[in-house]
Amino acid sequence: MIGHGVRTQSAAVLFAVVVGFIAFAVGGVQAQPASDYAAIVAAPDRSDADRQADQRRDPLPFLAFAAVRPGMKVLDMGAGGGYSTELMARAVAPNGVVYAQYPADGSERAKTNFEARMKNPAMKNVTLLSRPFDDPVPADLHDLDLITFLFYYHDTTYMAVDRAEMDRKMFAALKPGGVLVIADHFAKDGDGTSVGKTLHRIEESARRKEIEAAGFRLVAEGNFWRHPEDTRDFVTFKPTMPVDNFVLKFQKP
Repeated sequence: MIGHGVRTQSAAVLFAVVVGFIAFAVGGVQAQPASDYAAIVAAPDRSDADRQADQRRDPLPFLAFAAVRPGMKVLDMGAGGGYSTELMARAVAPNGVVYAQYPADGSERAKTNFEARMKNPAMKNVTLLSRPFDDPVPADLHDLDLITFLFYYHDTTYMAVDRAEMDRKMFAALKPGGVLVIADHFAKDGDGTSVGKTLHRIEESARRKEIEAAGFRLVAEGNFWRHPEDTRDFVTFKPTMPVDNFVLKFQKP
């Protein structure tokens, strides 16, 4: 959710094809036609607010890295106002589905924005799950292809959330070969999970250790939202410079 210059359309499409192909091979998932990510982002019925957010969030390389495609069954953790949920919904259309998890006691503003977004025809394949982070899906929801968890995991470090249970539930919800893609803001080495509330950051190694403890294995890292000049000592939603972000792709064996 940090500022990046959006790549040129042609470069983005090439990147999408190459990374998507690699992801199919790594994920062990039967290949389906890749979505046209540039066309999704450029869709004329997207809101002006989302187009403005694109300038900060630069979704093209992320969509390619996640290799989201038509027919997938996706869970978007910490959906908030639904910016990433809608992108996922467009990418899995026409026959895929997206489940948007957000707790009932979450931000009222985010819930209001999500409710308004649900009126968009592009959200017709989306189901809202008003469930806690550590119990994100009902028992009968399983064999997911993809889970996305974008810039929200750090918040669970200061909430009343059993993160080990949350990670286990995500693992259980995926089908074998299914993928979890997580993005978050870098904390300084040694900070661990201690600055989740103050700086809204988390140490990459701490995050990775927690996820792998649930049974996931790391299969890829995305460097497209990196900003090494980040001093990692300021609050991410009040940036004094571009924020350094990591993106990790894990797979359920």
